[in-house]
Amino acid sequence: MITEAEQQGLDIDWFFTDGDNIGFVASGGGKLPLSISNSSRSDIEEVAHYFRSLPIIGDAIVNPNLNEAMGDRVVNDRYLADFVAMAKRGLYAFDKNILNSFTDTNYYLVATPTYPIQLQELPPVITNRVIQTRVNDGIKEYLNIESL
Repeated sequence: MITEAEQQGLDIDWFFTDGDNIGFVASGGGKLPLSISNSSRSDIEEVAHYFRSLPIIGDAIVNPNLNEAMGDRVVNDRYLADFVAMAKRGLYAFDKNILNSFTDTNYYLVATPTYPIQLQELPPVITNRVIQTRVNDGIKEYLNIESL
């Protein structure tokens, strides 16, 4: 289990699905969905290692509304690098709206994959962990973890 104090102090990578596609989220010191915070740290790290180890299968499309979503934060290559890397591996990549705000549960889409990886392509152990965190209405430009 990941405590609230740990959640507030760490940028934890977590993953979700809409039943077909996979989303990658950088928590940015925010509250995690219960399905993630109730998981073991080793399970979370195993899933992150799996996705980070995947080969590049396509390109990334940076959200054209990203500057608007980020407010006064700066969009540059350094900021985009990790999100683009995950999108190139087939994941929809999200970041936190307000960094280090535990109570803000909103995220925005940073990068979309040109070739999304599908849930049925994953090994069973990874599938079983990812399906524990699911959105029911598809992957969209904005995500609120209260809906998970």
